Amino acid sequence: MFDLEGEAAPTTEQLGRLVGLLARLDDDVDDAERVEQIRAWQELQAAAAAAQAQVTAAFAVSQRAAQEAAGVPAKDVGKGIASQVGLAKRESPFHAARYVGWATILTTELPQTFAALQRGEVTQWRAMIVARETGWLSAEHRGIVDAELAGRLERLGDRRTEAEAKKVAYRLDPHGAVARARGAAADRRVTVRPAPDTMTWLTGSLPVSQGVAAYASLKAHADSLIAGGDRRNRGQIMADTMVERLTGQASADAVPATVDLVMTDRTLFNRRTTHHRTTGPAGEPADEPAHLDGYGPIPADLARRLLTDTPADTAVWLRRLYTDPDTGALVAMDSRCRRFDHGLRQFLVIRDQTCRTQWCDAPVRHADHPIPAAEGGPTSASNGQGLCEACNYAKQAQAWHARPGPGGAGQQVVTTTPTGHTYTSRPPDPPGRVVTTRPAARAPTAPVDDTHSPMEDALRRLVDK
Repeated sequence: MFDLEGEAAPTTEQLGRLVGLLARLDDDVDDAERVEQIRAWQELQAAAAAAQAQVTAAFAVSQRAAQEAAGVPAKDVGKGIASQVGLAKRESPFHAARYVGWATILTTELPQTFAALQRGEVTQWRAMIVARETGWLSAEHRGIVDAELAGRLERLGDRRTEAEAKKVAYRLDPHGAVARARGAAADRRVTVRPAPDTMTWLTGSLPVSQGVAAYASLKAHADSLIAGGDRRNRGQIMADTMVERLTGQASADAVPATVDLVMTDRTLFNRRTTHHRTTGPAGEPADEPAHLDGYGPIPADLARRLLTDTPADTAVWLRRLYTDPDTGALVAMDSRCRRFDHGLRQFLVIRDQTCRTQWCDAPVRHADHPIPAAEGGPTSASNGQGLCEACNYAKQAQAWHARPGPGGAGQQVVTTTPTGHTYTSRPPDPPGRVVTTRPAARAPTAPVDDTHSPMEDALRRLVDK
């Protein structure tokens, strides 16, 4: 790539200028040069990932030291660190927590893998695979794995890297490998998440013997029905059978449900309207998408069918929620209780849909007071937000503050982290709410003058080459 030997460490301002510089690519090159640039950009990306991992590990050490110096109990030291990293990286606290752990291992106990990443010889994910697959080993054994993989990582793909790291790790600590497998079995669980086209992925993380046995049972049942003349295909029969066995219903379509469905009356009754906020030309049907709690936006026609196209003996409970005709916000609710209970808690869950922390998107588990009840904060929609368990605990860490912002009804919550950075969250717009915004003005790019450093000269040559 380019030689930065002897260069001072780049500042945040210089990194910002680099971001702007990268938009100035020269397209007037041949394909051979484009291939060379693709390789150069890949190496630069890996080197940047190494720098980010190094900064992240140093930040984690510094934050833990600051918490210990402030007298934070040992069991709480480290709380909130991953959440700050997640906000800075614009990703969920869950992914940030894994990243902090892997970055710490990579930069402190896998020196040769880290050096390969700095040189751009391996991808960030491949380096993190080594950290992930050695995280349960002792520091001494991690060093052995690191040494054995040195010089080979550049030639290995993701799966081979994982396999080779596991093979060496198992050889070094077979008893630890067995204990790890037992720990994974203890972490068995079932999750659900949206899939395209109004489908869902219902996933069970199970011990291998149980997962294979469950799949074989569903497949054998499907094969027997197909042999008997059932016109559904194997996948359809297996899916329907799983629903029937899990719910105890005679038919997969006859599952009783409480439907927390947020939709406008126009969508519900397929009414025509001339309201400019919800339709285009006058007289169009108001078919804005509805919101199904636990899934997300669904087409208006599907929402109506959820309420009407069910067997006569199937119970469907519809909880109706209304929006303010002027602001489009869900109508607020209040309580005299200290806790968000019953309808008010459900209101927060449906209004916020997922954890209010930016980029988290985890399911809402806790109903939280931005202004704590102990400080006189009211139990109301305007002082309430839905958070996942991890984010609620993170904001209780030292020097975190959250306060309702302007807008009322919980429309904004401003969170300040220990480093003084602020992040503003707001709930998604409910169905029927159309917000027209002008494109945000881009911050002016810092002028590039003749006082730039040799490092910037090298970057400029790479871009303008």
